[in-house]
Amino acid sequence: MRVLLVEDHEEIWDFLSRRLSRRGHEVTVATDGQAGIDRARADMPEIILLDMNLPVLDGWSAARLLKAEPATAGIPVIALTAHAMSGDREKALAAGCDDYHPKPIDFSRLLAQIEALAPGSQAPAKA
Repeated sequence: MRVLLVEDHEEIWDFLSRRLSRRGHEVTVATDGQAGIDRARADMPEIILLDMNLPVLDGWSAARLLKAEPATAGIPVIALTAHAMSGDREKALAAGCDDYHPKPIDFSRLLAQIEALAPGSQAPAKA
């Protein structure tokens, strides 16, 4: 599966891109929200992992723009955020994200979320 990882912290994108690649996923990385939108338009990934605290354009705005554009509206987006307070999951979903994953990242749980949102998946997303 083609995965777009929009994350500005090198340790996190390095960790995730290596682990996802080992699982057979093709991973592209963007390090700010605008670059993420540009990559999504150019690459048409099958899923987007989107950090919400990004430079240039934050993840909340990037999610809204991706979901407002017909070409990218159908790409599932999982919010990745250190915001794990009450209401943050709802805020991410309201911005257009299809699911929410708090940091620190639980890789096996994130994989399950990715698989649930994968094109052709019959499983409902779990948060």
